[in-house]
Amino acid sequence: MANANKKIISKGKAAQDEKKPSKSPVTVEVADGIFVFHGGKGGHNITERKNKALEPYGKCIYNYGLLLELIPGDKTSSINQNIGNSRYIHNNYLAERIKYYGEHKETLSIDQYKKEFLSKLKEEKEFLKLTDKDGKKVVLEKEMPGHKEGIEFILSILTDKTYGCIKEYNEIDAVGHRVVHGGEKFASSVKIDRDVINKVIECSDLAPLHNPANLKGIDAMEALIPGIPQVAVFDTAFHQTMPAKAYMYGLPYEMYTKYGVRRYGFHGTSHRYVSRRACEILGVPYEEQKIITAHVGNGGSIAAVDHGKCVDTSMGLTPVEGLLMGTRCGDVDAGALSFIMEKEGLDGHGLSDLINKKSGVAGLVGGSSDMRDLEAAVEAGDERATMVLDVYNYRIKKYIGAYAAAMGGCDILVWTGGVGENQWATRRVVCENMEYMGMKIDVEKNEGMRGEEMVISTPDSKVTIIVVPTDEEYMIAADTMDILGK
Repeated sequence: MANANKKIISKGKAAQDEKKPSKSPVTVEVADGIFVFHGGKGGHNITERKNKALEPYGKCIYNYGLLLELIPGDKTSSINQNIGNSRYIHNNYLAERIKYYGEHKETLSIDQYKKEFLSKLKEEKEFLKLTDKDGKKVVLEKEMPGHKEGIEFILSILTDKTYGCIKEYNEIDAVGHRVVHGGEKFASSVKIDRDVINKVIECSDLAPLHNPANLKGIDAMEALIPGIPQVAVFDTAFHQTMPAKAYMYGLPYEMYTKYGVRRYGFHGTSHRYVSRRACEILGVPYEEQKIITAHVGNGGSIAAVDHGKCVDTSMGLTPVEGLLMGTRCGDVDAGALSFIMEKEGLDGHGLSDLINKKSGVAGLVGGSSDMRDLEAAVEAGDERATMVLDVYNYRIKKYIGAYAAAMGGCDILVWTGGVGENQWATRRVVCENMEYMGMKIDVEKNEGMRGEEMVISTPDSKVTIIVVPTDEEYMIAADTMDILGK
């Protein structure tokens, strides 16, 4: 381990990315309609895909170059990058402004519209949350049009007289970055150089929303503190020890060789941290345990860790597979998806939107994806909410049982993530009736327990059930220190 006095900045999830306009077609989702803006300056053709009611309003925007010009920098609350230089605008305000301009285009000039649009958009303030020296939660608002400005603001807070912990930037020895997808190229964290950056770019097809944004964070830090050592910590790296029998899909083999279609898994930094931390708490050797880690939250995944190596995980090529999640569907028959595409007239983008943003708990219950709202509805006797919670808990239980079978047993079950750490009722339901595999939950210890490191199994349980709050930032910082200390 490197010098403990070194100061490391570890960056978690980066904001989603935005590219500069190109001459490629751009798909823009506006409310319930999808419009295709055909490229180049002066391109006026717009194809309305779904919603005839919005057609007259779509034609008020002359080309996507103007549309992107209306959105400054990286207003990531409004923009997500997708593969093929496409863009999706999910911001309801944007839809309203396009509609407004369509209704007033005879009397409102483009310049007036742009001025009004930008002034309104600036009201959506960015913010930084932190805990001060007295343990008080603080929210600091500031306009941050891009990644560089955002990181610059964070650095200014680090040196701030009120909230800071250093005096000068040169006290920072290194920066650690979370990078979502390393494909098969990275099985561990690495020091960033040009070769690493090129390989991350090559993996961007597998994570088009995140890898380019992660690279922007790396570039921004280099611009602000030139020459600063930087380390990439990959979400997928921990799962690279999976054998082919766990990661291959039953698709034509050339789908794997041509496009890298296989299971990769995500939340790897969290699974790695909590599996090791559980063994530290229990005082048992990590390399001798069969561990199931349940990272359960709005997004969730289960991992099987056998003698220190991940041998399976529930997420796949993308984070859609596996558990029922807040807005993601989890496991579903691929035939059902092609059936829905045909019935609903969806293209690939429409299907992706359906399974990523309109499904899961929110889709089934027809409302909020917040588990607290779901539990409140169950308490109120809502039958549909009860069904949804049953589906949610059952899927977790099924994966735990499957991974115990795959490893030939289980020594430790670790709960983490927003739900895993706090929703004691889900922990109880999932762990009940598992005595056949030696798992016994201590109902009294478990009830009401939130966000603490605690064993919640009974003394005679053969499987230790433990809650371990995750700390991905710690892992990023620790990896950075280890790599730069070698």
